[in-house]
Amino acid sequence: MRAVPAQELEDWIATGETLERDGRGPKVVMLEGEGEGLFLKIFHTRRPAWQTRLRPPALRFARNAKALRARGIFAPEVTECLWLDQSRGLSACLYRPLPGISLERLLRQDPAAIPLLLPDLARFIRTLHVGGIYFRSLHLGNILALDPGQTEDARHFGLIDILDLECFRRPLGPWRIHRNFRHLRRSLARRALDFPIGELRRLYDAA
Repeated sequence: MRAVPAQELEDWIATGETLERDGRGPKVVMLEGEGEGLFLKIFHTRRPAWQTRLRPPALRFARNAKALRARGIFAPEVTECLWLDQSRGLSACLYRPLPGISLERLLRQDPAAIPLLLPDLARFIRTLHVGGIYFRSLHLGNILALDPGQTEDARHFGLIDILDLECFRRPLGPWRIHRNFRHLRRSLARRALDFPIGELRRLYDAA
């Protein structure tokens, strides 16, 4: 992992567009200039610095992305993992984003489009589970409907924000499947989203 000088990081943030941030600072920055087309993802953590130095979140994110792509699931392409401040265990990565729109954003912009996507979405989630992919943070904000022309089928989906993910050799068991759908239901309630989760589960079970 390359150590990024403080001035280089400041330049990235100053010239780029911050897409996500929290109380600790920027989390996702769309770069400009030489890095145009890449996103910088910063992994703030509350864990002790020695733990994150041993297991940097940036490397885990990169491994998860590689594992998903190897299994035929669209995910961001990580180009480099970085140390922003190794003494504090602050890591980051540069990646090429997926071309598409999150289902949460699509639901807010065009609710009528969602029912048309439900059968494909149910099959996509089943593909994850049958493939042993356990994405604990599965919710509409982390699933992208990919742009037409980017894949053979315009209704393909991809995953983002994939730090909280495990890949098993066998299909997921009922407990993890139930937990995935329970998390999805809770995220819909927290975001006050009117989404037909019952119909999605019915289509999932029938897939």
